[in-house]
Amino acid sequence: MTFNYRRLKAERIARKISQDEMADKLGMKPWSYRRRENGLIDIGADELGKIANVLGIDDLSIFFDKTGTNENGKEI
Repeated sequence: MTFNYRRLKAERIARKISQDEMADKLGMKPWSYRRRENGLIDIGADELGKIANVLGIDDLSIFFDKTGTNENGKEI
């Protein structure tokens, strides 16, 4: 499974929350949140929980792509 940063951004935008507002709600600097949302810094489990809480999302699985490859390199 891989984290879907585009989904994170889409969920934030759908709720009309700016990156600066999100950063403020999470207690971090805006540049720090932007780097996380753009995939430049990994989002930890605790951070993801806080982000989901701000967005009102209970099912964290929506942020993960379920595709990948098997041991033979075929997409699953």
